[in-house]
Amino acid sequence: MFDTDGNGFLEEGDFEALAARWSRLPRVAASPELSVRVRGVMTGWWQELSAAAAAAADPSRPGRGSMDELMTVIERLPAMAEAVPAPADTIFEAVDENGDGRISRDAHQRLVAPWHGRSMATDVFDRLGQDGDGYLGRAEFALLWTQFWISDDPTEHGNAMCGPVAPAA
Repeated sequence: MFDTDGNGFLEEGDFEALAARWSRLPRVAASPELSVRVRGVMTGWWQELSAAAAAAADPSRPGRGSMDELMTVIERLPAMAEAVPAPADTIFEAVDENGDGRISRDAHQRLVAPWHGRSMATDVFDRLGQDGDGYLGRAEFALLWTQFWISDDPTEHGNAMCGPVAPAA
């Protein structure tokens, strides 16, 4: 989902493309302030990845990160558990199109598409909500977001946040 041009590397342009996909969400497109915040979340990944790539100091691929380096960044997230939920608020606002403080099944589906770069039908929404009201509230979303980024436990609901989880090979 990050390697938008399919060249096998992660580059700044890949993260710019990810930010552009998110900028097309209606609430993001209508709010310059939210657009800047969403762009910051998406391109922040590139900043972290490029720092990891610089630490690896592979001169054969300047300006490029590998999947291993991305995984190194992700593996550091549990040590930054307090910081992980911060972007969740921005993403929640981007997806909560009517601003009612809840994400519906349809709105969640619109969250999945920008991550994958295409519409993608999922049936994970029922696994996500914990209170049975048919919506994700801000606190539920933050918990799921945190689980998605830092949990290795496949039974935690947040691991399905951005679509189906592929079975282990």
